Amino acid sequence: MNTGTVKFFNEDKGFGFIVEDETQNEIFVHVSGLEEDIEKNDKVSFETTEGKKGLNAVSVRRV
Repeated sequence: MNTGTVKFFNEDKGFGFIVEDETQNEIFVHVSGLEEDIEKNDKVSFETTEGKKGLNAVSVRRV
């Protein structure tokens, strides 16, 4: 399980980015990968999966 901080999440468009704690990489997150609602600056845990344009965060939940 990875951890990070939500950089931003646009509820209208259904996507955003998480900055991973360990690497400081920005990881794309789509509303379909959420287990609960998230907002900017939330600390979250997540898994990653390979998407069309790089890593996607899935199983995202607040910690």
